[in-house]
Amino acid sequence: MPRTFPAGFPTRQQILDFIAQSPDPAGKREIGKAFGLKGQERVKLKALLRDMADEGLIDGERRAFHRMGGVPKVTVLRVVAIEDGQPYAIPDSWSPDDATPPPRLRIIDRKGHTALRKGDRVLARTEEAGAGLIAHPMKKLPAAEGALMGVVEIDAAGKGWLAPVDKRVRNASPIADLGGAEAGQLVLAEPAGRTPRSGVKVIEVLGDPLAPRAFSLIAISKHGIPNVFDEATLAEAEAAAKLPLSPDHREDLRHLPIVAIDPADARDHDDAIWAEPDGAGGFNALIAIADVSFYVRPGGALDREARKRGNSVYFPDRVVPMLPEVLSADVCSLRAGEDRAAMACHIAVDAHGRVTEWRFTRALVRIAEVIAYEDAQARIEGAGEEAQLRNLWACWKALEKARHARDPLELELPERRVVLDAEGKIAEIALRERLDAHRVVEDFMIAANVAAAKALESKVAPVVYRIHEPPNREKLVALKEYLSTFERKLALGQVVTPSLFNRLLKDIADEAEKALVMEAVLRSQTQAYYGPRNAGHFGLALGSYAHFTSPIRRYADLLVHRALVDSWGLEQPRPADKLIPATSGLSETDRADLTRVSEAISVTERRAMEAERDTIDRYVAAWLSGRVGEVFPTRVSGVQSFGMFVTIVGLGGDGLVPVSTLGAERFSYDEKAQALVGDQSGERFVIGRLLDMRLAEANPLTGALKFEPVDSDGGRVEARGRRGPQGKPVQGKRGRPGNVRHQGRKR
Repeated sequence: MPRTFPAGFPTRQQILDFIAQSPDPAGKREIGKAFGLKGQERVKLKALLRDMADEGLIDGERRAFHRMGGVPKVTVLRVVAIEDGQPYAIPDSWSPDDATPPPRLRIIDRKGHTALRKGDRVLARTEEAGAGLIAHPMKKLPAAEGALMGVVEIDAAGKGWLAPVDKRVRNASPIADLGGAEAGQLVLAEPAGRTPRSGVKVIEVLGDPLAPRAFSLIAISKHGIPNVFDEATLAEAEAAAKLPLSPDHREDLRHLPIVAIDPADARDHDDAIWAEPDGAGGFNALIAIADVSFYVRPGGALDREARKRGNSVYFPDRVVPMLPEVLSADVCSLRAGEDRAAMACHIAVDAHGRVTEWRFTRALVRIAEVIAYEDAQARIEGAGEEAQLRNLWACWKALEKARHARDPLELELPERRVVLDAEGKIAEIALRERLDAHRVVEDFMIAANVAAAKALESKVAPVVYRIHEPPNREKLVALKEYLSTFERKLALGQVVTPSLFNRLLKDIADEAEKALVMEAVLRSQTQAYYGPRNAGHFGLALGSYAHFTSPIRRYADLLVHRALVDSWGLEQPRPADKLIPATSGLSETDRADLTRVSEAISVTERRAMEAERDTIDRYVAAWLSGRVGEVFPTRVSGVQSFGMFVTIVGLGGDGLVPVSTLGAERFSYDEKAQALVGDQSGERFVIGRLLDMRLAEANPLTGALKFEPVDSDGGRVEARGRRGPQGKPVQGKRGRPGNVRHQGRKR
């Protein structure tokens, strides 16, 4: 029962006792009410509370105080770790002496708030639970202002400023404490006080922001990607790497000429393939995948770290692996000429490309050769006899028949490739060439992924599915409205399938219009994710699909392997080393419910994608920084009321063209058509349109580019005349210079 406090002006100790025992936030009002204070006594209380704060007895704002060193009942927390899907946080503003570390709170969310990531801030109610503290989130808060990575700038008065490296942050922050940093250095900083006026303090100096490897370092820090393995994880990895491989407990496949076909710069090799004719028009095929589950077992430090990372993150200059290098780049990687542990997927493919049978074993393999995609393509096109490659291509031709029959979504999605020289500097940036060799490996992997999902379903075993749901109605309605501007129809009453979009694109002869529609179709698609309840894979036109083929770099695949170990009776003898967990199947927790870990690894996947994209943007901006003023062929990739975004054709650099540079006339934003339309000239800027643009700015630190029309002159361009979907001139209306009008749905 709460303690009753005597009426009258309280002592310092009575205030501390009240704060500690209050079930609700203890502000000045609550303290005054508890002690029956009125009039001038409340003014006196305000002064006492200020003195107690100055003396270090309490901390907090006027609305809620708490003991210095304690945690208030309601406070702002910052997420510092996600462990096995469980968020942990510390108080966002923690200022006790160095001898008192910030308390670590476990966040319990029973109301289904937005999934939290490392670095997120939440307003939460806290309470003690046994030996620890737990927090119940009330709402997610915006990122703390000033919590930035940036470059130190010193102004003429000698004052330091932090120039942000995130292009979404526009303003520099004053630096209250340089922490030994010098002008031009890349640093990590944190708020120096509770208001933006307090500025930031430098907590770590990272060095030259334009040095090789700096761009990926920026992304790692910005997105909170774990990139250092602790001693316990490394020790377990070293012990696991010494596990003996014996053909007595594995299917011995070392006699088969299995090959791995990978990028020339691949850092690890998850998969290898083999096929031979079955004599009846079909093929017997094998997809051998690194047996990571043999080395990384549930419950150990190695597994906990892999779950936290969720996946490897690939940058042009480095990889942040999911597993320590002794496993990811060595023991688990399927190297040519070396015995390796593999999970083998045996499939039978009929003459129509249908997979009619499958079985899974733990195997011992010895890869005959690791071949780069380009080399495999050249060899298959050459005159020499390449029996194994010919068999692979022949089996792929059969698989391709089945692919065409189900008609998956066919969108041309170019991928940028950054090539670095020996010093880590940019040697080339180009789009990756799409070869048949890529399609061969891709279709073998899809076949194995489908087989894994169906094999687990046949055993009524838990599955981590790779789910891609159909577009939702809101996106389809927006697509329908957009297509109507091209006088094309999208009937929403029918069942939406990938074939619908493929037919739509196939019927468009004009390449410029096709690019417009393809961009729109891509924007209408949902984002794929992981989950234990099957909802199919819309893009691949598959009813059951799981990720099985990349366990070195994806935790989802490792979970599928563990489920196969359980359901297909593939457990190995217990390891002699007690540092390594005994079993290699699913943990009891995962077997009971895969929801939590599926949600967690979906988040880490999105984090990796954002980090990789940010880094490529910075490399492209660095590559282009010496070419400011040059004219590039571009394609419009997005349109907003304030301007449009264009992408350099053949390079992929994305940048903004502010509406102010488009001319003296007024431009209207037509949301339905996703277009900026000149009221006087009828000039029409729509997604997919090809334009020559001059590069006006390139900022390597933020990755931001800015373009302007070639014929711009002080922010003005000559009117080109409006063009409809087929390029026909259309008369426009007269408008006023420099303004934008919105012609879309209300927002």
